[in-house]
Order: sequence, then C-alpha cells, then structure tokens
Amino acid sequence: MAPPRGLRPDPAPGIRATRRCTPPRADASGAGTVAARMRLDDLQLLATGLGQVVAVIDTGVAPHPLLGSRLRGGGDYLTGGDGLEDCDGHGTAVAGLIAAGPAGAGRTATPVGIAPQARLLAIRQSSPSFDVPAPDGGRRAAGDTTTLAEAVVLAIRSGADVVNISEAVCLPAARAAAAGAPLQAALQAAAAADVVVVAAAGNVGSGSCTAGERDQVALPGWYDADVLTVGAVGPGDAPAPFTMPGPWVDVAAPGTGLRSLAVGGGTTGGLDGTSFAAPWVAGLAALVRERFPELTAPEVVDRILATARSSPGDGGTLGHGVVDPVAALTALPARLVPAPEGPADAAALVAELPGTRLVRDAPRAPDSPLDLLAAAVLLAAAFVAVVLLRRPGRVRLRDGEHVDHPTRGGQVQGGSGREQA
Repeated sequence: MAPPRGLRPDPAPGIRATRRCTPPRADASGAGTVAARMRLDDLQLLATGLGQVVAVIDTGVAPHPLLGSRLRGGGDYLTGGDGLEDCDGHGTAVAGLIAAGPAGAGRTATPVGIAPQARLLAIRQSSPSFDVPAPDGGRRAAGDTTTLAEAVVLAIRSGADVVNISEAVCLPAARAAAAGAPLQAALQAAAAADVVVVAAAGNVGSGSCTAGERDQVALPGWYDADVLTVGAVGPGDAPAPFTMPGPWVDVAAPGTGLRSLAVGGGTTGGLDGTSFAAPWVAGLAALVRERFPELTAPEVVDRILATARSSPGDGGTLGHGVVDPVAALTALPARLVPAPEGPADAAALVAELPGTRLVRDAPRAPDSPLDLLAAAVLLAAAFVAVVLLRRPGRVRLRDGEHVDHPTRGGQVQGGSGREQA
C-alpha cells in the first residue's frame, strides 16, 4: 500500500468541540527522582539533542517558556491550525519530557527534558475534546489511525529526525491488518527516510487494550520492524501494573509519578502511563543521533536496545529491558547489535569516548608490568576503533474506533483531562 501524502491538514469534516478547551492547570512544583534515575546531568555533558528535530504527534503542544523558540507548529488534523493548541495537556506534557530546557535557578524543582536543546515539531492529530462523525451515524473522538498515518508522513516531510507517538489502540490481529494498513505504510516510509519512530506500548484498560486477551495486538507497536515500542516501569524499574505486554514491546522507561509541563506555564505532576515512558526514549534517540551522526535509524535503535538493562521481575514483558541513557551514549563500538534473548551487559560495554567530560569510576590500577602492557594494548585498540567508527555519514479504524492516549492516573491523559482509575 502506498503511504499517505502527508499534506498539511485541513479541518476535519464535521468536527465538533465536545467541551470547552480547558486543559489541566499547573499545580505546585516539586522535585522528582526520575532525573537522577535517568542521570540527566551526566547525559547533558555528552549530548543535548542539539541539531535534532523531534516530532510530537499528539493532542498538540502549547507554547511554554521551557520550550521557547525550539517549538514550532507542524499542522492540526482537527481544526486545520498549526498544532500549537492543546485542550488536553497531554501533548504538552509529552513534549516537556522530551525537550523542556534548563530552568536556571529553579532547576531542582522544575523538570528538564532528556534532550533540552532538541527542536520540537507539534502535530495535533487527536483529542478527546473533539468528536467527528462515525461510519455508523454516531460520533467518535477525533483522531484515528488514518490521521495518525498522515501525521507520520507529515513529520517526515517536515524534517523530523525522530517521531514520538504516545498513542495506542488494541484490536484483533485480523482486523488490525486491514485497519492499520495506512499506518504500516507510513511507518515503512519513515524507515525508508531514516527516521526513528518511537511509540507507547499502550495501557491495560485504555484504547481497548486488555491483558491476556488472545489474538489482540497493539497499534502502532505491532509493526515492530519499523517502530521502537516502549513499555513503562515504576520505581525500582519493576514493570508498571498498567503497561501493556506483547512481543512487540522493545524496551521500557520510567512511566509513573512523573512531572512535566502544563499548558499556560508551570508544571503538573502525577503523570502515569506508557504515554510518558515513550518520550524518554524518543529524546534518547535524539541524543544518540547527535552523538553518533554516522548511525542510521536502525543502528540508533540497536544502540538503545543493546545497552538496556534487565528489569527485576519483568517476566519477559519489557523486551530488552529498561533504557540506560548513559550507556547508550558511551558504549563502544558505535555500532552495536542487541542480544537476541535480552539486554547486553551494559556495564561491560561502557567506555569513555575521546573528549568526554563525564567522570566515571576509574579502573583498578594494574598490579604488574604485564598488566600495564595489556592495558596499553587495549587502550590503543580502543582508540583506533573510535577513529575508524566515527566516520562522517550521516489507521483508519473500522467502524470509527479511534486511537487513545495510553495514560493512567494524574491530571493529564487522553480522555477527560483527569483519568479515572
């Protein structure tokens, strides 16, 4: 099937606002623990996302002081606007986790995105605050896999290096094959254009996703060859109870108790969902693309998978494990192959790259002249490898079903604005 054209969108036919545009307000700010878990301070000594464009296909992204001029509108499949309106707060929170900039003196109480110098492209393609006519004569929430497919191609045409999709829907496999054909074609077009696409795995109880349901698949994650699918973990890297399992889940990231940007300024907390795990990985992909510009999109994905660490008690539900951003930026060689059965030993792969300012634990001093000679040989070989490797290189759903934002808890989600547990 040919991919969608990805033209700048017009207003959706028959669209109607179902409620006033009142996104969740900012609440009292507070410091979280995720920045320390993700080692954001160390990461930003290595890469910041500079020169990378990350498309956020979501409920729109509202302008915010911590995004500044790095945010631009790409289009709006609801009202035909520029994508810089967000009635739900979902897309703005997702964007903040990717690229909210340093907050100066308030940094300890304000979130900083994983790639704070990346540029953002906002594309609004869905929202529970609007509905459109359904094929059965009723109404359904705006946004489906057809508009999602169009948005992916629009992101490619607009110069995205990475695309984040914090939306998911579950269907029987036979039905998904037909309903998701345009989306699959769009993802294949992204792969052909050397664009990394990251998507949320989905949440149990949202988007028709049910744990243990036989013959059920999640879109977009089901198209595993062309999308990096992300589950969620909580404190201690244990799988979040809501994260949707499936063989297409590739990796996981923190997805509980998060804080990010609120529409109108300030921040909002209590964010739970694979919606908010995916942007960590999309931002990491931007960092890897900056740090290793010679890598192709599949090689960027391979680095993220190969350096992931195992999660306690995941039962095989989290693919290669939990992302290790520092390992993904420091492991050698540049091109890595993930282990087929699970994550590689990231600690064994981590090494300093020339010019790195990050201070890591020093190895124990050799005890003998033979040890010194062996160490010298290994260091020389590593240096040669670095020089050689761092060469320049560079759905529409049947019967009107729609794509949901996989979010649970907190104030921001893809339903009413306050998720009902």
